[in-house]
Amino acid sequence: MLRPYNFVKIVPKGLFMPDKITIPQIQKMTDAGEKISVITAYDHPTAVLVDRAGIDMVLVGDSVGNNILGYPSTVPVTMGEMIHHTKCVRRGLQQALLVGDMPFMSYQSTPKKAIENAGRFMKEAGTDAVKLEGGEEMVETIRKIVRVGIPVMGHIGYTPQRESQFGAQRVQGRDEATAKKILHDAQLLEQAGVFSIVLEAMPWRLAQLISDQLRVPTIGIGAGPYCDGQVLIITDVLGLTKSPFRFVKRYANLEEIIEQAVRSYRDEVKNGKFPTIEEHSFKIQKGVMSTLKDK
Repeated sequence: MLRPYNFVKIVPKGLFMPDKITIPQIQKMTDAGEKISVITAYDHPTAVLVDRAGIDMVLVGDSVGNNILGYPSTVPVTMGEMIHHTKCVRRGLQQALLVGDMPFMSYQSTPKKAIENAGRFMKEAGTDAVKLEGGEEMVETIRKIVRVGIPVMGHIGYTPQRESQFGAQRVQGRDEATAKKILHDAQLLEQAGVFSIVLEAMPWRLAQLISDQLRVPTIGIGAGPYCDGQVLIITDVLGLTKSPFRFVKRYANLEEIIEQAVRSYRDEVKNGKFPTIEEHSFKIQKGVMSTLKDK
């Protein structure tokens, strides 16, 4: 369902544009009990479409690494690659809030480096906020980024940049010790000043408890229905990939549609059915061909 636009802004040529969603509006949605829709996007055409569909928040995730760039994980993704893709998405958005995902080792070494890289997202790519992974160990860094005026989205539970630590155990917080740590991390992140927190791959009851205890919005991915919002990866939503995770829902099957379209194109090229003179070709002025042939 498309969100009804609030027509208040006048742009050149007398056109009206919808209000851009802000971080205070995201908080107001949660306070009013309205769920927040979040999706990843990595390019301009996709950004245009998800924005037109009324998505509240777009995350340019470091998942661009394994979903678009062909890397085995998110770890190899660089700041340069993230800035490049985020700039593409920025140019396609008019309404949605834009969040840039800070890649591996762009913020872990020192708060100074974290601030510099977060600033690059804001200054070069035009994001409204940044996201970074980690709990208690990242609190001081988050506090310093927020202090200089850069909004931060937290990310706890399963954190893909630490995949090698987790091994095959994706779901976090099943036992008492890890559940307590995740809850504690969430509380610390809120105190540090994050405007929202991604809760990934954890039992739904734990995510519900965290969401009930915190004022800032929680955005779930594999964390059940009681988070304040949900995020999915665009390639999963469109059915461009076969995700092994049960929390993913395909809303289309573009994998088969695209493959069949390309097969049809290939077959028509091979069989001489494309292009046709009538539909796909251009005519030359009368008499020109005879002149050319005479030469």
